[in-house]
Amino acid sequence: MALRSFTEICGFERETLLRFREISLSLPGVSALPGGVKFPDSGGAFHYEESGKLLSVTSNRFIHWSTSGDSVQLVETSLDTNLLNNAVRLKLCHCSLLPGGVSITETLNNVIILLSTNQSVHRLLLPHPARMYRSDLVTEVHMQSIFTDVGKLSLQDSSHSVQIPGGSGGASCSTCWISDSGEAHYALASPAGGIMVLTLPPHDSPGELSVVELKRSSMMQRFSDWMPSAMRGDQGGGGALSLAVRQVEDNCFLFALSQDLRLRLWSFRDQACVLEADLLEYMPSCRGARSLPGHGHRLRLSLCSTGLCLGVYLAVPGRGQFTVLQLVSTDSNRYSLDHVSSLFTTQETLVDFTLTPTDIWAVWVDESNATVVKYINFEHNSAGQWNQVFVQPAPEDEVHIGVDQDPRETYLEVLFSPLRFTASAILKALQIFRRGSDRDRTSDVSWESLKKEVTVAVESELQSSVTEFEFSQEEYRQLQVEFWSKFYACCLQYQEALSLPLGLSVSPGTGMALLLKKGFVSFLLPCFAVDHLYLSYDEYLSSEEETPIAEDPELGKDVLQLVQCLRLISDAVSVEMAYEMEKALEHLQSPERAADLVLESLLSNDSENVMEDIQNKLQDVRNPAAAMTVLLRELDLETDSESLISVSQETQGQPLGVRISLSQVYGSSSAVSIVCQAVCHMTMTRALFCRDLLILQKLYLRLGDNVFLGGGAQLLQLQQDLIPRSSNLLSSYHLLKHISQSMASTVALDIIEANLQHLTVLELSDSPSLSSASVLSPQTVVELFYQTVGRKIIVSQIYSQQQSSSMLAWSHMISNVVVLLAQLLWPSNPGFQFPECLMANCQYTQLQEYVRLIGPWCQVNIGSCRFVLGQCYLANGEGQKALQCFQEAATEVEKEDFLLRLTGGEEEDAPPRLQYYNKVLRLLEDVGLPELVIQLSSLAITEAGSDAHSQAALWTRIFKHHLDLGHNSEAYEALTQNPDSSMQLDCLRQLVVVLCERSQLQDLVHFSYVNLHDEVVSIIESRARGLDLLAHNYYELLYAFHINRHNYRKAGSVMYELGMRVSRENRTPSGLQQQVNCFLSALNCLRLIRPEYAWIVQPAPGATYERAGASPKRNSDGEFSSQPVKRQVDILELRDLEREFILSSSRLSLSQLHPSQAAIAGGASAGEMVSLLVQSGLFDSALSVCQAFSLSLSPVFEGLTFKCIKLQGGGEEPQSDAWSWLAANQLSAVVNTKESSAADEAWRLLSSYLLRYPCSNGRHHRCVINKLLSHGVPLPDWLIKSYKEVDAASLLRLYLNFDLLEEAGDLVLEYVDALLGRNRYYGLEGPLSATSPSVWLPYTSIDQLLQTLNETQTNSSMYDKVRDRLEDYHRQVEQTTRRRLLAR
Repeated sequence: MALRSFTEICGFERETLLRFREISLSLPGVSALPGGVKFPDSGGAFHYEESGKLLSVTSNRFIHWSTSGDSVQLVETSLDTNLLNNAVRLKLCHCSLLPGGVSITETLNNVIILLSTNQSVHRLLLPHPARMYRSDLVTEVHMQSIFTDVGKLSLQDSSHSVQIPGGSGGASCSTCWISDSGEAHYALASPAGGIMVLTLPPHDSPGELSVVELKRSSMMQRFSDWMPSAMRGDQGGGGALSLAVRQVEDNCFLFALSQDLRLRLWSFRDQACVLEADLLEYMPSCRGARSLPGHGHRLRLSLCSTGLCLGVYLAVPGRGQFTVLQLVSTDSNRYSLDHVSSLFTTQETLVDFTLTPTDIWAVWVDESNATVVKYINFEHNSAGQWNQVFVQPAPEDEVHIGVDQDPRETYLEVLFSPLRFTASAILKALQIFRRGSDRDRTSDVSWESLKKEVTVAVESELQSSVTEFEFSQEEYRQLQVEFWSKFYACCLQYQEALSLPLGLSVSPGTGMALLLKKGFVSFLLPCFAVDHLYLSYDEYLSSEEETPIAEDPELGKDVLQLVQCLRLISDAVSVEMAYEMEKALEHLQSPERAADLVLESLLSNDSENVMEDIQNKLQDVRNPAAAMTVLLRELDLETDSESLISVSQETQGQPLGVRISLSQVYGSSSAVSIVCQAVCHMTMTRALFCRDLLILQKLYLRLGDNVFLGGGAQLLQLQQDLIPRSSNLLSSYHLLKHISQSMASTVALDIIEANLQHLTVLELSDSPSLSSASVLSPQTVVELFYQTVGRKIIVSQIYSQQQSSSMLAWSHMISNVVVLLAQLLWPSNPGFQFPECLMANCQYTQLQEYVRLIGPWCQVNIGSCRFVLGQCYLANGEGQKALQCFQEAATEVEKEDFLLRLTGGEEEDAPPRLQYYNKVLRLLEDVGLPELVIQLSSLAITEAGSDAHSQAALWTRIFKHHLDLGHNSEAYEALTQNPDSSMQLDCLRQLVVVLCERSQLQDLVHFSYVNLHDEVVSIIESRARGLDLLAHNYYELLYAFHINRHNYRKAGSVMYELGMRVSRENRTPSGLQQQVNCFLSALNCLRLIRPEYAWIVQPAPGATYERAGASPKRNSDGEFSSQPVKRQVDILELRDLEREFILSSSRLSLSQLHPSQAAIAGGASAGEMVSLLVQSGLFDSALSVCQAFSLSLSPVFEGLTFKCIKLQGGGEEPQSDAWSWLAANQLSAVVNTKESSAADEAWRLLSSYLLRYPCSNGRHHRCVINKLLSHGVPLPDWLIKSYKEVDAASLLRLYLNFDLLEEAGDLVLEYVDALLGRNRYYGLEGPLSATSPSVWLPYTSIDQLLQTLNETQTNSSMYDKVRDRLEDYHRQVEQTTRRRLLAR
């Protein structure tokens, strides 16, 4: 389809003002001229030669400039990459830039900027972009502009800046160029008619400025001898108004268009005028035009396919003419002009025009100061019909505020919407609106900050003007409207000033058309066919011979007629009606119902008979249903799922350079803004189109058969098909319009990180919706989508369909990009990239609004929308709502690509819905919502069906979260439902561990554990044996478990094992106390059962105690055991436990008296323990241990005897220490009326022990006496007396052993007397008698005594006594013996 029209899209920034690097240049000797001429502001652009090549660093790259007085602003822009330091403002003090005084040329290594003013000429030498990067492959998102180092240039140097010698003579225009040899030429035209050419030598060659004045050659003089003097250039015919230059081989041709409408061609090489033409010859019926004052003439050059063409604009009041001429060369350097075309226009003031090889593009300003842009093909346009360019209209003069709208919010929405105002205009208005010193405070603020500043400024102004303290709501609303409208009007003025057109430029490489304005640059994009019809002016629409959207001429006429009716309806719909329609769409009301209401209003208020005109026009439409179908087809952006391919499918396998270049095409912030504004503009236009079409269809329904020639069939089609389709399209375009104007939110870093974690759980973090490329903020959500996701898909799609990969044709590329982006956003298409992108970038509010708007009418991706809505609720902390959405999305899992992609990575054999539930469950777990996990898992179990593995996993998940929440009973119930025994065992183990850690042992013990009893015991036993006793004590839990089930023997075994472990691992006072308690508990347990079952099993003493989990092959050092461990068991009965209890109790008693000995006592055997107890004075405990383990009591008696000896011979200190150990022993309860010492108590304790623990052979007495005598301590009488009664013979032997002869003698005497019945000290049954039992004497000991006494001189008397007494005894024995014999 041939391009019919273009649309202006403003490429202005929204974030902050463009930061210009300010450079001021003042040449010595240059001062302001008195009464200097002020030249109009101008603008232009330079396009790099390779701007249309894909693999070039300068692709889609250009430099644009604007001049104003003594300043020139230069900005380098790229549509592919963001350029840093790309703006410079050069101020040439006391000089004025001449028209045509800016020229930019590129060489192999440099970009050269030439500037000419009324007093000086300048040359800026900058590096070429291709030379700023060593590699051909540039991968950076940001690149340095050629202006980065402009501040380092020595602009004062004579090689860069030169004052014009003698002044320029008031030059009116100029042109500049670089010759093939590198010289810089500046041609200046004076009003008198002369042309002065200044030449600077090449930048790398020495030299000075040279000046040449072009004069008419003698040859031309001969040809003009016959001319009237008034027509000669040197006879005051007027200076040149426009200059143009073109290099042809080794010569430069300079074209000059003078005020007297003469065109002269100068050869710079020959310094001669080689052609002079009178342009009046090409102006029919305008012979008097030469006398009219004309200052608007323009001259442009272009190299066409047939040669060099000249475009001349001749400005005549009330009429303008473009004439295209072709330069023809003949032999002998003769030149002539061939007329190609003359085109006419009625616009008054031409601002600029440009000539391309086929077209003329022109921009005017009309009487209302509005911009008018048109273009025309000068070769093939016999009718002279100019093509339209739909410029952006100025913002509305007034803002309509609905009764339900807040004035401040409404004005802010209009001011800061993406399409209306630049930041510069708002900032300037804000600075004016403020008062005092606040003006400079907002020189560099962000978009959001600027919004706040504007709000504060207007509200402050409002409050400062108020004198009343109380207002009604309506009065305050009126005040708000008044002050906000005042600020809005201020913004309008500055926006209008910034929108003033300065020039036009069309790229030779790409065909990109630029409209250069005072404050920004606009891009001219091809207008789509349906938009072209709707936007065209009435005169154009009525002159359309065919429409590009219908091949059949008759159908085309019907379409044009319908569109004219739509234009009438559009004009008739008032602002209030449009607002009501917009509000109905916003509130999800029926568009058809809203259209009915608008139609009613139009019919009832048809004062200008517009509706009657529409009805008359409808009569001429032959087949309205077919025409509407064609229009709806054009409006519908629905595509199949195959048309929008993924990036990877098309770019893989391509060369690296191609892939990198494709990754950058249209990727800069400027391109993002242009593309997305174009989509916004298209959707706004088409939303109005659909609105008006729906109203027109409703009118058709109302008129019925009056306008339908086909009758009821077409009415039925209209009602059942066309109207619903129009309604759906209206809702779709309203949605696209909303999102293209909806600003993206700035997201905190912690929210981004949390969202990334959620996406990782969903395995979406590597999807194209996430991009590492930096995105600008603020921006619309569509810009965010295009920058992060859409651009890569779109460029890949275009590249796959493009025949040549090297060219970047603007019209083709930008149209495809806009359409494909709109298709990606189109809600009825199967792709779900846009909502996924919003979700990935945390734009939750915008995503919720998106889902709300498409909810009632869009039947595509319903489940996916519910899912992302659930994500929004989840991010906002509304878990129950999120769960509801996730459940609703589950029904669509098998139908939608996005949800199917969610199930990727799961078990392939599981049903898709179950895989989906697993993903959502992991997401809910990651967010930390266990209650929702339990609910969804319970629902998912019904989906699992007979899949035991999935059911087990879900029951395990339910168990885990119930347990985490402290729902112990529910966790146990889930555990019992688990069909997988291994998972059930894992859950059981976790239940035991967690409840133990929480000390919730009551629950753990009282669960029934049906069919799991042995497993529970095994788990607790393994935990008990495998963990450190000091950190965890599972034995007590196991004990309680068995007690609760009346298994007392098991409980006793557990406590006995604990006691044994404590004795090895915790030899502290507390450990010993625990050990005592353990053995006591074990005893109690065994005493509760019948005696024949009162036993437990323990490892035998020969077998080592094995830690749970220890290797059976290696020892504790990690080496192989020499022989396998033999596991033996011993049976322990009640008495064995009692012995252990007594031993442990004695250890505890010792540690309580001497805590430092706890570690020693903990590992001591029974015999060692007796020694320790005796040393510490714990004789009661020692005696208990001896009796329990059948040990001799002698060590105890010896120890106590020794302590008595020490106390008897010691001082105060031993006495005081003795009371502590004496108190630990149970003294006999004998009342002692007198005070007694510690020694007395010790002797009394010894005496009581001898009585309490008698021995048939008197071993204990002998042990005590032996100890006393060995220490030389006299024997106490009570001891002697008691021992006499037990074993007098042993006492005699002890006396003899220690040489106590006197005591031995006395003992023999007393003993013999006792035998003879003379005393009763020895406990004899009776004295010597024939009737009593036999008695005896220790003759051996007595013999030894007599022998010793006989040998000792000092004991002779004792010897005699003993001998005499024995003789008496023997006589008595003889008598008794005879009597007994006689008695027989």
